[in-house]
Amino acid sequence: MKGWLIINAFLHAHKFTEIHLWLTQAAKKMGVDLTVRTNAEVLVLLDSDFTDKKYNKTYEKPDFILFWDKDVRLAKFLEMKGNSVFNSSRGIAVCDDKSLTHLYLQEAGIKMPKTIIAPMTFSNIGYNNLEFLEQVERELPYPVIIKECFGSFGQQVYMARSREEFKDKVLSLGAKPMLFQEFIQSSRGRDLRLQVVGNQVVAAMYRYSDQGDFRANISSGGKMKPYEPSRIQMDLAITCCKILGLDFAGVDILFGKNQEPIVCEVNSNAHFKNIYDCTGINVADAILAYIIKRICIGSK
Repeated sequence: MKGWLIINAFLHAHKFTEIHLWLTQAAKKMGVDLTVRTNAEVLVLLDSDFTDKKYNKTYEKPDFILFWDKDVRLAKFLEMKGNSVFNSSRGIAVCDDKSLTHLYLQEAGIKMPKTIIAPMTFSNIGYNNLEFLEQVERELPYPVIIKECFGSFGQQVYMARSREEFKDKVLSLGAKPMLFQEFIQSSRGRDLRLQVVGNQVVAAMYRYSDQGDFRANISSGGKMKPYEPSRIQMDLAITCCKILGLDFAGVDILFGKNQEPIVCEVNSNAHFKNIYDCTGINVADAILAYIIKRICIGSK
């Protein structure tokens, strides 16, 4: 069996290349020839005379594509050429944009923090009128969580404790898509990461901050320990993946006032180095085993 691992040509940090290595090593253990190709190698070539024959003149069509990037246009293009792509272009696109994630989950009745999506503006204009923040304040008490719709590792998540902080942060973000959320006080500095592969939770960890940070992300200084999720928590994570059309994902869950699970985020290309360090479970093995099973079933 042959596959492609699509990665971004312009990300060279160790935390990314390490994940790519783990995925190729997992494939090798399972007898799969997984070739790494970048989104700068496999270009989206739109041509009215475009045929698979012309496309395959350069590359032999793989049995599957493990798409470890957020270049959703390329993912969609590869699907159009008849490739089996994991995760799908739709799943990646919906997860990459947090506002879309919340819209899809809200439609399905998933419990999440109360959320308001900021109105769209334009890069050459920004927010020259902040009257809409008054409506946000009527719905969400301080502190208010501000999230950029596109971001990872908790680095684009902020807290505003007053109107002045709120206005300053919104103005500083300019025209970036963003959303506003209620702060779940009962989950301050702690959450769960459940790693889902093929409708199963394969690993879970409890993340917490003992430094006073309202976020629990490891990259923000949080700590971690293994966690045995409840059936309710696992079912919630699996349901989110089904709604968003994901084959695998990292689902972040908050603790409500009565410890009820509240979905925070869903990550289609969740890094799994930390959860391996925490639990000893290599999610790369689970992902490759799942894809191989899907491809084998599909070929029968």
